[in-house]
Amino acid sequence: MSITEANSLLTAPGQMFETERTVVGGVEMTVWKNAPASLRVVLDMSMVHAPRDFLVYEDQRFTFEEHYRIVAALAHRLVDLGIQHGDRVAIASRNLPQWSMAFWSSVAVGAVSVPINAWWTTEELIYGLDDSGAAIVFVDEERLERIRPQLDGLAELSTVVVISEDPSRPTRMGNPHPRVSIVDFATFLGAVDPAGTLPEAVIAPDDDATMFYTSGTTGRPKGAVGTHRNAVTNLMGIFFGGQRAALRFGGGNVDGEGNSIPNAILLSVPFFHATGCLAVLIGNVASGGKLVMQHHFDPGKALAVIEAERITSFGGVPTIAMQILDHPDFDKYDTSSVLSVAYGGAPAPPDLVRRIKQAFPAGQPSNGYGLTETSAGVCGNSGPDYVAKPTSCGPPVPVCEVAIVPEDFEGDEPTDDLPRGPEVLGELWIKGPMVIKGYWKRPEATAQAFTKGWLHSGDVARIDEDGFVYIVDRAKDMIIRGGENVYSVIVESVIFDHPDVADCAVVGLPHPTMGEEVAAVVVLRPGRVIEAEELTRHVALHLAKYEVPTRFFFRSSPLPRNPQGKVLKRELRTSLVELIEKSA
Repeated sequence: MSITEANSLLTAPGQMFETERTVVGGVEMTVWKNAPASLRVVLDMSMVHAPRDFLVYEDQRFTFEEHYRIVAALAHRLVDLGIQHGDRVAIASRNLPQWSMAFWSSVAVGAVSVPINAWWTTEELIYGLDDSGAAIVFVDEERLERIRPQLDGLAELSTVVVISEDPSRPTRMGNPHPRVSIVDFATFLGAVDPAGTLPEAVIAPDDDATMFYTSGTTGRPKGAVGTHRNAVTNLMGIFFGGQRAALRFGGGNVDGEGNSIPNAILLSVPFFHATGCLAVLIGNVASGGKLVMQHHFDPGKALAVIEAERITSFGGVPTIAMQILDHPDFDKYDTSSVLSVAYGGAPAPPDLVRRIKQAFPAGQPSNGYGLTETSAGVCGNSGPDYVAKPTSCGPPVPVCEVAIVPEDFEGDEPTDDLPRGPEVLGELWIKGPMVIKGYWKRPEATAQAFTKGWLHSGDVARIDEDGFVYIVDRAKDMIIRGGENVYSVIVESVIFDHPDVADCAVVGLPHPTMGEEVAAVVVLRPGRVIEAEELTRHVALHLAKYEVPTRFFFRSSPLPRNPQGKVLKRELRTSLVELIEKSA
């Protein structure tokens, strides 16, 4: 069955994934007709899975019912504190069970949850809290110590709730603050009614629900304001992708007798990222999946967790999958439960598909594409489609419109006369109910990035004859070498194909005559040795001369990445320039 046939069947009138045209924010678009009205409705859905394990972190384990009752109690505490519809409630913490509880209690009362990057410095954390105007923030002990010296400058912040990673000891709170209340999570929560329900709240689909800060690779991070409709659109897209794959390819999360197997996810992406929250957390609250968290990712410990918790899915970014596959003790663990290895956010070597299929015979590799501004998912590629087209992120979901727009296009929405075809490159524009309404307090940036419902993604892409999207590069990552455009992701994919390469990144370095030269930073697989000349020959076999890197740099340590798994190319480029200058 083709994708077009499957889409038509699943979105037909009367089906779960039926679509309809409606107006959202003054823009006509296609939406899921049967999507939940709000995230509060999704939370209520979780009680269908009441006795199942939901959150696991070391010695802490919570069922769906325990999670729901705690969220209900916490929601009442927020209301008692004076949190009202539209108020911002921030979370600045590593992945912990209480992160989920803080998130769901906030959105369930109509407040806006503001997940803040836990790896930010003190200055950055204070910026996020100040810019969002958060009235309350949930933090872990490490983040408390980072923000404590600057609490005086946060005029709108009234309460800091501190989460301990180890409930067996008292929370490390330090000295009280003269104005801001600092209270530990357990005290703030108080008694939990075993039959507790949520406080009353009226929430509309297009009310604000989340504010994720973009990675801020240029300038200050911007708060991307998402609605309940944005979040549940992504949820429906996840379910749709699973149903379409099962319809076309069979299989799915079932055992040998056809019984459903609940998801068990090894969480390797942070909740404060759109993927971790909107895709993984919300998706598993609705579907009854178990989320298993680690203090930090370690491939050896991850293998032990896969065996002990019967993990069905892991991934995040390609590096996670490669580190697990490359671990010397891989064969010592039972990984037969793994049914899916999903990743996105960074280019993946095509050979990774083959390696995953070989290592996990029952598993299916998958890849996807999305942005903070699209509430996570736009496209997905899995199963035989991914095997056939491993460099594509797949077709967009049915409620999403995409277009390839030339760099010099001056219109505010794509027109019928734009060039089309599988080889046409341009900026990817995206429209649909998953696209956020804009940036918090940034009208100019909003007007520049969003026009008539279309998001200008900044990604260079092409769309093939089957509607599959290929991300060629971030426009700002394009290298201009002697007047020729070099797309780093293309060069990286060829380098990745070399069997000795574990990871790589391609950046442009200043050149006195060519403008920029192409440089590659390479991390080799354990025990491998290779010379730059061999990689040069390897790349030259597949790419034009101007695309072949003129410099190779080898690292024994991992490439610098942000919590979303994307290589920090600006940081990498700066360190290379400094290295070159010192050696000159």
